[in-house]
Amino acid sequence: MTDRVVTRFAPSPTGFLHIGGARTALFNWLYARRMGGQMLLRIEDTDRERSTDAAVQAIIEGLDWLGLKADGEPISQFARAARHREIAEELVAAGKAYYCYATPAELDEMREKAKAEKRPPRYDGRWRDRDPSEAPAGVKPVIRIMAPLDGETVVRDKVQGDVRFPNKDLDDFILLRSDGTPTYMHAVVVDDHDMGVTHIIRGDDHLTNAGRQTLIYQAMGWDVPVMAHIPLIHGADGAKLSKRHGALGVDAYRGMGYLPKALLNYLVRLGWSHGDDEVMSIEDMISWFDIVDINRGAARFDFAKLDAINGHWIRGSSDEELVETLMTERAYLPNGDILRQTDDATVRQRLGAAMAGLKERAKTLVELTESTAYLFAQRPLPLDEKAAEILAKDGRDILRGLLPALEGVESWDVASLEMVIKAHAEAAGLKLGKVAQPLRAALTGKSTSPGVYDVLAVLGRDESLARLKDQTAA
Repeated sequence: MTDRVVTRFAPSPTGFLHIGGARTALFNWLYARRMGGQMLLRIEDTDRERSTDAAVQAIIEGLDWLGLKADGEPISQFARAARHREIAEELVAAGKAYYCYATPAELDEMREKAKAEKRPPRYDGRWRDRDPSEAPAGVKPVIRIMAPLDGETVVRDKVQGDVRFPNKDLDDFILLRSDGTPTYMHAVVVDDHDMGVTHIIRGDDHLTNAGRQTLIYQAMGWDVPVMAHIPLIHGADGAKLSKRHGALGVDAYRGMGYLPKALLNYLVRLGWSHGDDEVMSIEDMISWFDIVDINRGAARFDFAKLDAINGHWIRGSSDEELVETLMTERAYLPNGDILRQTDDATVRQRLGAAMAGLKERAKTLVELTESTAYLFAQRPLPLDEKAAEILAKDGRDILRGLLPALEGVESWDVASLEMVIKAHAEAAGLKLGKVAQPLRAALTGKSTSPGVYDVLAVLGRDESLARLKDQTAA
């Protein structure tokens, strides 16, 4: 076996890249990067009825958005069917596999007999030692592997430890169907060998396949790759992950406003850890990740933790980076049209001026975008319920008293505005919050926002005074 590490991510293109698949891709990508190797992408598209080009595209786009780009071009499993047939025939020629002419009726009979005897259905090996010259007319054969009848097959798994399969339970499974198409079990082994895959990192729902696949490797005299079967992700309640828990496509998480680096940070912690570190960069993950540190127990998906990590990465991003991110991601956000209310140059300018105050509160890009609405709102501003209540109470009277002082401000900057507003509040015998609340409501239409001095400075003199006058005239 080569010293160079080669991993692979091998999704079926029957839908979007789901969150469990994204974590599998991440583990493969990290291990390959850590070891200075490669991660290849194989599209397991042999199910022609369910495989679609749109799904292939969605998987590739999902990986690209996450930053988990595979090395080299994607490989189609379906396109390699001739090679799969060639290896099956080679195994027959070597006496490691054989043609089986059992009819569907005979197979049904075997199943019924096993059911009656309360044992798992197994092919009974009736064509294992028979000569093909005895084949019944009109029956197209399958090719079955000649599995060992006794002993055991051991999978030395880096996560699960040594897993032992009694050979009598593996039976002479099918490699090639009667129509010449390969089974999944066979195609995967041939592809992994031909692609030079050295490490197979995949969900532990494939662990039972590992015993049978090991038999094919051994029959061909090929090196068996290092295997690491990782536990599946469960919901917060411990049940198998479903859509209500978050078993959605990566595209859905993009639409919910998660940053790729935050999503990867959260996913890597599902089943793997590095001490007590919760927050880690891609560089950290690459230098720390090892398959032997993956937990055996199922990880639980928790949106609250994901939100907390995403909020951390939003706060830790530079203002310039977040402006660019919002401009790119607005097409995918449900409220992205907020950022299309005016020309892009103005959007960038206003976002840049306001971002320092906005990013402190947002946990997602959707929340961040929502908080920018006041920057682009058309006058007169729509008021939310709390803002309307604040202004209706005594807010408008307070603003009428403040307006002349603001109109007299010479230098419209945070320091000058703060000085004037504080002086007015003191002179009027009002607590600062009593002045700030109606100011915020009139300027943003909401009861929460960044600091009012920042809001005034970002909106500028003309827009700020116009919004205040809209409300004081009411």
